[in-house]
Amino acid sequence: MESPTHFGSQSDTCIVEDQHSSSRSLNDLVVVIVNWNVRDLLAGCLESLRPVLPGLSVHVVVVDNNSSDGSQKMLRERFSDFEVITSPTNLGFARANNLVLRQYQDRARYFLLLNPDTVVAADTFQKMVEFMDSHPDAGIAGCKVIKPEGTLDWPCKRSYPYPSVLFYRALGLDKRFPKSPRFGRYHLTYLDPDQIHEVDSVVGAFMMVRRECLSEVGVLDESFFMYGEDVEWCYRAKAAGWKVYYVPTSTIVHHKGQSTKQSSHRMIYHWYAATWRVYKQYLAHQYPLPVNALVWAGCRGMCAASMALNFVRREKRLPSRR
Repeated sequence: MESPTHFGSQSDTCIVEDQHSSSRSLNDLVVVIVNWNVRDLLAGCLESLRPVLPGLSVHVVVVDNNSSDGSQKMLRERFSDFEVITSPTNLGFARANNLVLRQYQDRARYFLLLNPDTVVAADTFQKMVEFMDSHPDAGIAGCKVIKPEGTLDWPCKRSYPYPSVLFYRALGLDKRFPKSPRFGRYHLTYLDPDQIHEVDSVVGAFMMVRRECLSEVGVLDESFFMYGEDVEWCYRAKAAGWKVYYVPTSTIVHHKGQSTKQSSHRMIYHWYAATWRVYKQYLAHQYPLPVNALVWAGCRGMCAASMALNFVRREKRLPSRR
């Protein structure tokens, strides 16, 4: 079943390949997964979701951003029970997620943005929904994110990009003194990773948002193509009076950067551009012009240095990939 469908205010035509369950009553959770050329990891992610679905009313929607690796064929053949939206272009992270958020915004209690390069533990959805139910002040929450080798994926709890935070990060002081509340604010490394904390931001690889929060603050900012939209969303939520929580009682495994490293130089640019944009939009008014100029120059300089280093590296790296 294939028919052209327009969503929200988007001008791009997307094809809904499976709508047989779109009319269900979705009482608990809508999961949105945006995929771009990570077919095998996406398959692993979707397989990991099957054990977590019983006990909750969950609807899973995969948005494929014009993958060329056979992802769409794989989805049709192996995961016909999940809804699939295919885009003829790469919409980026925010726009692709918003297709689903707009369509289902009044049809679920919670919404989860989930990366396709993740593996979800069997009790993760249940524990996160229970946490949100017991914390009505929580607008957005993220779980504990682990890398495949078993170490913490530090961006799962973060601070806003204040000038001092960026300065200490640029000097590497956050790595040298991770337990320092002063130097370790970038990834809040001084906080116990096994305790629940209220934080500034959680990572877009796993973000659960309450329906009422979504209705109040709106969908993701589509002017961000990649990176920064998660921090910006959390800022708007907190500005509206909601709290953002890091909840390590549930976990996922994150195979980081498998999609974005396919275009590493472009992603480096997007990361630093997004960092500057969030700073300029929400924090710059708190500081004098010379400080803002230093932040701007720092973002430009770090971007150029990262691109130059990546040019000679055999294994490409992305910013904030600790």
